[in-house]
Amino acid sequence: MTITAGVDVGTGAVKAALFETNDSETKWLAKQVLRVRQRDPLQLAGEAYDDCLAQAGLTRDDVQYVATTGEGETVPFHTGHFYSMTTHARGAIYLEPQSRAVLDVGALHGRAISTDERGKVMTYKMTSQCASGSGQFLENIARYLGIAQDEIGPLSCEADDPEKVSGICAVLAETDVINMVSRGITTQNILKGIHLSMAGRLARLIKAIKVSEGVVMVTGGLALDTGLVAALCEELDTQGKPIEVRSDLDSIYAGAIGAALWGAFRYEKLAKLDALPMAS
Repeated sequence: MTITAGVDVGTGAVKAALFETNDSETKWLAKQVLRVRQRDPLQLAGEAYDDCLAQAGLTRDDVQYVATTGEGETVPFHTGHFYSMTTHARGAIYLEPQSRAVLDVGALHGRAISTDERGKVMTYKMTSQCASGSGQFLENIARYLGIAQDEIGPLSCEADDPEKVSGICAVLAETDVINMVSRGITTQNILKGIHLSMAGRLARLIKAIKVSEGVVMVTGGLALDTGLVAALCEELDTQGKPIEVRSDLDSIYAGAIGAALWGAFRYEKLAKLDALPMAS
């Protein structure tokens, strides 16, 4: 039996997941997500990890491997680190085994990743940090419109006449939104327009990695934005693509899940070579 942890340090949130692996069987023991909100991400990484241990009734000494991902390479208690594309791909396969592509939409960028059935990354494409297709951009817009982030998706789904914003630059898109408000465009139609613009960018990423059918799993902080997922389904439907977009209630943990599972795989390999590193 092997206990491994995955800690995903992102720009907007820190996620942690704890797993037990026994031969081919895997059991998810605990999970935690903490929003950064101008706090120290490294401190939050420790808090999220310890919260998971407390949920499972374990201590740090019980964990064989702590794998970090995202910006977590400097987390002091980590054993090893994995690139986030690798962990999101593996996490997506865990959440939805039929996935053959992943859309990771986070605070600063979106990226499309094609994978095989094991979660191995084949190709990828990502937006620039300036792009308006990110969680941080949506957070700024929500603040300007005076709504909570968890209201964005439901309000977007109520739109009846959406008006798209600029898909080139976040600054231009925010200017578009200000102009829309001054013209009396409803919040619902503004949000749906933003989602449609974001969906257009994400659909182009999917095309760039040459995925034309099958299941695309949405991960990252915007995976539970129902308005964005609906807009993406609409966009792909208009293109006639036989692609099914799916999300999961635990999609935000995909990076942490993948880190923990790859950590278990690496631990087993190193154990056979008698070359295990010591976790601090």
